[in-house]
Amino acid sequence: EVRLVESGGGLVPVGGSPRPFCAAFGFTLDDHAILWFRQAPGMEREGVSCFSVADDDATYYQDSLQVRFTISSDKAKNTESLQMNNLKPEDTAVYYCAARDPPLAVPPPNTASKYAYWGQGTQVTVSS
Repeated sequence: EVRLVESGGGLVPVGGSPRPFCAAFGFTLDDHAILWFRQAPGMEREGVSCFSVADDDATYYQDSLQVRFTISSDKAKNTESLQMNNLKPEDTAVYYCAARDPPLAVPPPNTASKYAYWGQGTQVTVSS
């Protein structure tokens, strides 16, 4: 059974640096694409970052976030994390990791409807 479990969100001050984690079960990070999304209140779900497994784990970021966010993986633990730095109130959102089955695309799509498997999400709230 494919499952994704996020953790590591919470309430952080402006400028804070949380690091959510995404643990994958039922598949490995080498054969499925995982993408981080976020959804702010009243907004559509948007792609944040991912590795491109089919492109030697090249990293992709939403343009406005790549300076402050860094994605990493621990394949021994089948886990990814998203280090977020210098957070702003507009970063407040539920952060999700999502996976899709092969074949792997280059670059991975950043449209939510392309992903079949979703974690429960982890809330990150930036307090001003």
